Amino acid sequence: MIDPRAIIDPSAKLAADVEVGPWTYVGPNVEIDSGTVVHSHVVLKGPMQIGKNNRIFQFASVGEDCQDKKYNGEPTRLEIGDNNIIREGCTIHRGTIQDNGVTKIGNNNLLMAYVHIGHDCILSNDIIMANNAAIAGHVHIDEGVILGGYSTVHQFCQVGAFSMTAAHTAVFKDIPAFVTVSGNPAAAHGMNYEGMRRRGYSAELINVLRRCYRIIYRQGLTLKDAIAELEQWASEYDEVQRLIDSLLSSNRGITR
Repeated sequence: MIDPRAIIDPSAKLAADVEVGPWTYVGPNVEIDSGTVVHSHVVLKGPMQIGKNNRIFQFASVGEDCQDKKYNGEPTRLEIGDNNIIREGCTIHRGTIQDNGVTKIGNNNLLMAYVHIGHDCILSNDIIMANNAAIAGHVHIDEGVILGGYSTVHQFCQVGAFSMTAAHTAVFKDIPAFVTVSGNPAAAHGMNYEGMRRRGYSAELINVLRRCYRIIYRQGLTLKDAIAELEQWASEYDEVQRLIDSLLSSNRGITR
């Protein structure tokens, strides 16, 4: 399953059925679990753990030293879960000791061609980053997010669950759960209602979230007062509580 033209460091640990294509480099302290396929011309550098059934395409650079001038060669990590697709030319960097020393990617994510994930980023599950989307260091992305092509996210931003950015969006503040943003700088333009319907949300729930959006963005309330208004639905709808939690956890202020 290992092409003879691949270079595998003796300290790397690969499950018996892992496939590695020609001219791929697997460096020291890289662990790859079963079912993962690494195509040709890929560079994998550790310390790094890659889970099961991932597919990594040609010219991806995964686990490289970060682009932070404070980084001084410390042994930081990259952790990748299961069933991720990492397409051509993606770059994913390990963490720094200024944060928790680790970059993490969850499960079932699609990283399209030339995506960049900076140091210390935390990605949850079922995320789609379209071609050339890029996130700076320390960005946290919750589950189900879609970042449109050429979107960029500023360092330390949080992107809430099931939110969405249009193509060429520049994000400088946190995006609450379910909200759709676009522009440079990003501005809120409703919620990801089509995504809600695809996930089977009821018309009643979608209507409640629509009302939540109006309270946050259309009534001129402070964020504190808007959250107080949203709490009337929080006990009945987990999604509303999730929206509230994304608002409460914001450190950079929310995208307006």
